[in-house]
Amino acid sequence: MCGSAADQHKIIGQRLNQSQGLNPKAKTGISVSVLKCKNCGLIFSNPQPVPFDIQDHYGVPPEDYWRPEYFDIDKNYFVHQIETAKKLSEFRQGMKALDIGAGLGKCMISLGNAGYDVYGFEPSIPFHQKAIEKMKIPPEKLKLGMIEQIDYPENFFDLITFGAVLEHLYDPSASIRKALKWLKPGGLIHVEVPSSKYLIPKIFNLYFELMGTNLVNNISPMHLPFHLYEFDINSFRLNAQLNNYEVVYHEYYVCDIYFVPKVFHGILKWYMDKTNKGMQLAVWLRKK
Repeated sequence: MCGSAADQHKIIGQRLNQSQGLNPKAKTGISVSVLKCKNCGLIFSNPQPVPFDIQDHYGVPPEDYWRPEYFDIDKNYFVHQIETAKKLSEFRQGMKALDIGAGLGKCMISLGNAGYDVYGFEPSIPFHQKAIEKMKIPPEKLKLGMIEQIDYPENFFDLITFGAVLEHLYDPSASIRKALKWLKPGGLIHVEVPSSKYLIPKIFNLYFELMGTNLVNNISPMHLPFHLYEFDINSFRLNAQLNNYEVVYHEYYVCDIYFVPKVFHGILKWYMDKTNKGMQLAVWLRKK
């Protein structure tokens, strides 16, 4: 993200290719090093898991990956992000939007309901099929493929969104750079990614250290569907200097808490909200 040299990367621990649980000493599996860039705060695995085929990552049926109610459409889905986009730009009916990693097409539906002319693409064959068959996404608006394979005209879109996508892509900087080609000058890119400041992994990392292991809870999951990165806001601020955009707004989302007793959820959510240590980092980029 920042183009730093290898000596700017600090090894913070090891990560198993499965859930490590509360007794990781009893687990076996493949371990990779987890590194943190001392320049921009990006956390990543090294080496990274590379599938023989992209469908090894995302070819699972949606019914196996999501609960059945995931196919329901919530009228409030993506509404906050759309409201933010309209505040940061001069919205006009019919502005063109692109959803990268469209999944079942929920974001496309919300954007369409808000007045955008919406396009999208999705690398998973089952998700692409379900988006068209079950969610009624127009097939001419939804391409199948990875960002490295997909193309659109230059300066075509007013808004592009990477919602819970960039952490899955092997070269996030190159992916942003390609999206910027499709974006009009002054257009916005919305990104939501796991935050490297998230409090819960820090708690588990301390627990693992007290157990006498060098395991860390970062980059979760290190199994299907792989997360490859956790991002700091400085990851984008420094990347902006390389890719000719500006960071115009960012915020943190606390989200749900897992693997921690519910009695602690209230105080933890309050603390994460006050200290910007929530799970998700949302960033808004403007093309210069």
